[in-house]
Amino acid sequence: MNRFAVESLFGIEGLNIAWYGVIIACGIILGILLAMHRAKQRGLNPDIILDFAFWAVPLSVIGARLYYVIFEWEMYAGDPSRIFAVNQGGLAIYGAVIGGIITVVIFCRLNKFPLVTMFDLVVPSLILGQAIGRWGNFVNQEAFGNIITNPQWQFFPFAVYIEQLGEWHQATFFYESTWNITLLIIVLLLSRQNVKDGTLLSTYFIGYGIGRFLIEGLRTDSLYIMPGIRVSQMVSLLLIAVGIVMLILIRKGVLKAPPYDGKYLLNQTKHLS
Repeated sequence: MNRFAVESLFGIEGLNIAWYGVIIACGIILGILLAMHRAKQRGLNPDIILDFAFWAVPLSVIGARLYYVIFEWEMYAGDPSRIFAVNQGGLAIYGAVIGGIITVVIFCRLNKFPLVTMFDLVVPSLILGQAIGRWGNFVNQEAFGNIITNPQWQFFPFAVYIEQLGEWHQATFFYESTWNITLLIIVLLLSRQNVKDGTLLSTYFIGYGIGRFLIEGLRTDSLYIMPGIRVSQMVSLLLIAVGIVMLILIRKGVLKAPPYDGKYLLNQTKHLS
């Protein structure tokens, strides 16, 4: 499959639009629409999501790039200008998540909005974006797993054919996308049960952490802290631990959202609790 949806845009040689970018953009747009819908359901003005996305999208991309560059510094040490060549690939989802978390904290502090409420508003959108974004790896033929030599298992979705290598490999991008869709369904079902704020975020931390830890162990392109220790698996374990602690604090009433009566309420006479 051609990596580019459009080549030589406006007749300019080299000005191409990659399918990866199109897929990521679709994930972002659908995520924003989902979050706006959920915000309205909670009595909030959907503009809160647009205002947040204005900062979250670019900062998440920057975070994804910085995360990758930090753990692959040897590739850029000789020519730091390559750090800005994002068209050559090199984005890490955990970096995007970290960038998004930082944005949530800053946004909520500036707008005096309950932090855990905001997290639970955007978490389903994050999971949806991750599920969609993984298909960009399919187009780029990356983020695959171990080689499959048994012809009986050389079929999609278990495996994917990598043209550059002339080999079948585990379709780990598909495994993670499917895991994320399942997690999204669980989180959305929980949200309909009017669970306490923070529950969706902690569920995401635990669910995504478990899935990523297992799937990362199958991949052949992992970032490593040191030989044998994968960065993403260590971060996954941290997420799981944080998620468990959050659930305990929520259950005990220590972690909870304060009432909100700010500008983003659809009905200014109501309070969000």
